[in-house]
Amino acid sequence: MREILRRLVVGELTEEEALAELRRVQLDELDGKARLDLGRYLRRGIPEVVLAAGKTPADTARLVVAMARQHGQGLVSRMSDAHRAALSAATSGMRVIDYHSSARVVGEGFAPERVEGKVGILTAGTSDLPVADEARMVIEACGLEARLDADLGVAGLHRFVGPLSAMLDWGADVLVVVAGMDGVLPGLVAGLIDVPVIGLPVSTGYGRGGAGEAALTTMLQSCSTGLVVVNIDNGVGAGSAAVLIAQRGRRGRQIATTASATAPSRSTPNTIPAPAREASAPPGMEKTRPSATAAPSTTASSQGKPRRRRP
Repeated sequence: MREILRRLVVGELTEEEALAELRRVQLDELDGKARLDLGRYLRRGIPEVVLAAGKTPADTARLVVAMARQHGQGLVSRMSDAHRAALSAATSGMRVIDYHSSARVVGEGFAPERVEGKVGILTAGTSDLPVADEARMVIEACGLEARLDADLGVAGLHRFVGPLSAMLDWGADVLVVVAGMDGVLPGLVAGLIDVPVIGLPVSTGYGRGGAGEAALTTMLQSCSTGLVVVNIDNGVGAGSAAVLIAQRGRRGRQIATTASATAPSRSTPNTIPAPAREASAPPGMEKTRPSATAAPSTTASSQGKPRRRRP
């Protein structure tokens, strides 16, 4: 988009040609099968992610490569081995960064613009890693730092204390906590810290709640105030929410710091002391104005009236 505006300014494009280019950037169509929202990153700060499930390997690879050519990187999630093979064959001259069942295709020399913000990811078990890695892919594609610690479930409660403390020392702005089975870990973490926590239920487990429904229900009715929950296996949604929270949290602190630094220092107002009131003398004597030194107070009786002077 910046390139189109530059060409418009220098006269290489007319207004109509620039408008047509912008429309093409915002929405691109490949063989009439898919419309890529190439302007999403400019609007939201979150790039589009191609969902491989339900698409042929060839179509998936073509979509991801088209995004990488337009914006320097293309993201894809829920890949099978066939999707991965097709992607590797179609990305000649590009770098593929693998994230379990997800991947990020990066053009030569491209790196996302660095953004101040840190997102920590904790998982209850190692089976939760594919979904957790999906969130990590989105976070790193947006230029934020991500740190992941796995296998910290409540079946061994002592295991998560050290990694949680290390996340806070690292300076995480928000935590994504991934759990299946009973889904207790996000609520437990959210009840211990003052950092925003996003609960990510996953469909790992077995029995009645094995599809992630038990984990989702537990997180939704957690007693920990402020826990935010996304849908089952929604790593992309959790990562996107974490990016927005971390960015706005950092931006808010920067604005507050700037405002504090530029605010005028408070000065002590020049106040004029109230004039002293006239002192009441005992009956039979004039009221007198107080002298520079305070006059001794008259001892009052138990009824609160001044004593009379003896004749």
